[in-house]
Amino acid sequence: MAEQRIAPTPTNFAVWYQYFAGSHDDLRNAIDLLIDHNRPFDARTNQDLFETYVAPQVSATAVDTSERLHALMGTAREFLATAIADNHSQMRVISAVADQGKAGVDPKALVAQLMNELARAATKATQLEAGFAEKTRELDVIRDSLTRSEERARTDTLTGLANRRALDEFLRKAQATADWGEPLSVLMLDIDHFKSFNDNFGHGVGDQVLRLMAKVLREKVRPQDLPARYGGEELIAVLPAADLACCAEIAERIRRALAECTITRRSTGEILPNISVSIGVAQYRPGEAITDLIERCDRALYLAKGGGRNRVVTETELERARAAG
Repeated sequence: MAEQRIAPTPTNFAVWYQYFAGSHDDLRNAIDLLIDHNRPFDARTNQDLFETYVAPQVSATAVDTSERLHALMGTAREFLATAIADNHSQMRVISAVADQGKAGVDPKALVAQLMNELARAATKATQLEAGFAEKTRELDVIRDSLTRSEERARTDTLTGLANRRALDEFLRKAQATADWGEPLSVLMLDIDHFKSFNDNFGHGVGDQVLRLMAKVLREKVRPQDLPARYGGEELIAVLPAADLACCAEIAERIRRALAECTITRRSTGEILPNISVSIGVAQYRPGEAITDLIERCDRALYLAKGGGRNRVVTETELERARAAG
């Protein structure tokens, strides 16, 4: 941690304990990739690692949901026990009425007694039905709460994009399909000179720029694609059924759209300098590890930065650069 200049906070210790314990392969791969590419472990990256790989999955929402479900099941058992008891009671009354009929009791009295019992049964049934309807509505509320909680667990809070957890899950599924021959490509983008935005205008403006990037990325990829926040100011998009050329074309649309955006500082109304992004593009090779695909895409991104920024570079150009060098 000292070598990477990581602050000795409890959450950071938790991340690196899991890393050295070797109990979390995805966490180890993510950190190794960051180290291999000399990425800084800034506060935002450290928090992303903690929230994605270490933070307990049992949230306050889950605990509250468990308690509510337990209470609902108790109520349902009571309702059913009441219904069974009432059913037995009604059967005994009806049997008694039948016995009285055989004994020659006045039929009018028997009919009145039977009607009273049926009316009481109908009232009880209505009350039980109302109770069950109310508990069904409570279950709907719990289900919606769980859905929202799951969405939050898979969403980056700053950008609203998928987080690393959701990204990893999507990549695993996409890889399974791609291993059968369907193309799969990835693009990664990074804001050019982002540090100067933060230094000159503050982190609030930096966050505004990140949200703008996320909005453009979400709008320019296809419905079946997954845009996500990879870490820090880097965003990523996974494009199933897209080859390198298709992915590069979408990346170029993203680059142009961001270059044309105007950013206004909310607090002062000041028009800020235009932003640009560098984008790397790579295509999955059947049988390879997903980390290799991401690493190749990342190297293409840094070749774009080294080549003047504000451009898209594919792995093809990466291979040409390696051959020339």
